[in-house]
Amino acid sequence: MADGYQPSIEQTLDRDCTTLSRHVLQQLHSFGPEAQDLSTLMNRIALAGKLIARRLSRAGLVENALGFTGQTNVQGEAVKKMDIFANDVFISVFKQSGLVCRLASEEMEKPYYIPENCPIGRYTLLYDPIDGSSNVDINLNVGSIFAIRRQTGDDLDQSASDLLENGRNQLAAGYILYGPTTVLVYSIGHGVHAFTLDPSLGEFILASENIRVPDHGPNYSVNEGNFWQWEDSIRDYIRYVHRHEGYSLRYSGALVGDFHRILMQGGVFLYPGTVKNPEGKLRLLYESSPLAFLIEQAGGLASTGTEPILDVIPGELHQRTPLVIGSREDVDLVTSFIQERIHEQKSLTAPRRDPKGTA
Repeated sequence: MADGYQPSIEQTLDRDCTTLSRHVLQQLHSFGPEAQDLSTLMNRIALAGKLIARRLSRAGLVENALGFTGQTNVQGEAVKKMDIFANDVFISVFKQSGLVCRLASEEMEKPYYIPENCPIGRYTLLYDPIDGSSNVDINLNVGSIFAIRRQTGDDLDQSASDLLENGRNQLAAGYILYGPTTVLVYSIGHGVHAFTLDPSLGEFILASENIRVPDHGPNYSVNEGNFWQWEDSIRDYIRYVHRHEGYSLRYSGALVGDFHRILMQGGVFLYPGTVKNPEGKLRLLYESSPLAFLIEQAGGLASTGTEPILDVIPGELHQRTPLVIGSREDVDLVTSFIQERIHEQKSLTAPRRDPKGTA
C-alpha cells in the first residue's frame, strides 16, 4: 500500500463488511420474492437480537430485567423477567414484518397469530427467546434459538398442525449468542455462517463463512450432576471419556453457548433423557430441531440416541426429546453405547428355545 493511502469508507465496507441481509441474497443467488422474504425475515431476527443484547448489557441497571416473574410457563418452569421481555421483543418485531402469520415459542402455550399479516404472510417463526435464562442473573452467556418454516394450508382453526412435521422442512435456522460479543449464526440450507454485531455500525457483519465442525473434538458437554439419573448407556459413555485422555468437560448451563463451542471446536453435547423422564428436557421444535439443522449443514450429526433429530415427527408443539449433537465421530461413539445396551436388553428378553427348537 502506498504511503499516505487511505481507502474510502465505501471501499472498506464493500471489501470487508458483508451484512446479514446481503449475505442471504448472495446465498440464494436470487432477488426473487422468496429470497427477499428470507432476507427480510433474517433482518427482523437480527433486530430482535440487537434489542435483547442491549437489554442484557444493561440488565443490572434497569428495573424488571433480573429475577423471576413468579409465573410458570407451559412446561411448569419458573419464568424469568428476561424470558418475558425477549418473547415480547420477537412478537413486536415480527408484527411489523408483514411476512410472519404466527409465532410459536416455548414461553407460549399456543402460537401467537398476527391476523393482519396472515393474508400475505406465509411463514411461521419458532423460537426460544432466552435459552439458558438461569445464567442471566449471574452475567453468564445466554442465547436465542430460531427456525423459520413455511406455513401450509389456511389453518383456520389455528391448530398449527402443519408444524407437527419433521425438521427437514425448516427453511432456515440459527441462534444468537449474547456473550463478550453478540454473534448470530444461521443457515438457509447452504452452509453455516456466523456474524458478529458491530455496535459502531449497528450491523451484523460476516465473521466466518461455511463453518465445518471437526469430525472429532476434545470437548464433551453434559450436566454430570444427573449421572445417576441416566440410563446405563450414557453412564457407560461418561466412564469411557473419564478413562481416556484427550477429553475435556465443558458445560455452561446454556445450550447455545455450549453448542457454539462444539460447532467451532468439535466434540459432543448431550442432554439425555433419564429413567424417570426418557423424553429429556429440551424442546424439539424450539431447540433441538433448529440446532440439528445447523449441525448437519456443518457436517456433524444430531440424534435422539436412536434416530436423527431431523427425522423425528412431533406429536405436540412442546414435545421434548433427548439430544446428542456435535462432531460426527463423537455422536457415533455416544450412540454406539446406546445401541449396545439396546442389543443387550433385547438378548435378555428374547424367548429362549430348547435344543429341539421349541420355545
